[in-house]
Amino acid sequence: MIHPVYLVDDDEAVRHALGLLLSTVGIKVTGFADPQAFLARVPKLAPGCLVLDIRMPAISGLKLQERLAGQNIDWPTIVISGHGDIEACRRAFRNGAVDFLSKPIDEQDLIDAIQRGQEALEQMLNRRAERAETLALLAALTPREREVLDRIAQGFTTRQIAEGLSLSPRTVESHRAAIGAKLGTTSQAEMTRLWLDGRETP
Repeated sequence: MIHPVYLVDDDEAVRHALGLLLSTVGIKVTGFADPQAFLARVPKLAPGCLVLDIRMPAISGLKLQERLAGQNIDWPTIVISGHGDIEACRRAFRNGAVDFLSKPIDEQDLIDAIQRGQEALEQMLNRRAERAETLALLAALTPREREVLDRIAQGFTTRQIAEGLSLSPRTVESHRAAIGAKLGTTSQAEMTRLWLDGRETP
């Protein structure tokens, strides 16, 4: 799947040239003349790759990158600059930039960087979709089933779980069967993986 590219650069000629270039390889580009315009549209935009100019009035590309990170928007970003320096490059990469390109931009370098960004975004969206599915499965468990699953994932035996929860082993096995039916697996390793996925910070 080809995701959209959002180009934020106050130079109209650059926006036009890069937009034309990327359209020749089948990439849809939406240009923004300033970060404020982009920020106003972000809530309604589909996830995509960002191409940000580093030097813009009011809000720089790096500041925009940091603001987006503060809003948990971590779309792959390519930072471009006619005045690049080592510290700016470091800041860009610390904030998750895929690449840092200097103007005049080499066309193939930009296309390659966006391709890497597209791949990173696809992987990120897939991980999020998988985690959402896992959370939905876990949400279907009763509180008691969650307690049993917690102990299964920590490697406790049926007898240990029964003793810890003041239940009979048969009741624990009954809960385990219900958990397996809801999670779609009877494998302890797979149950543990789902349990860990559900505990991870997104």
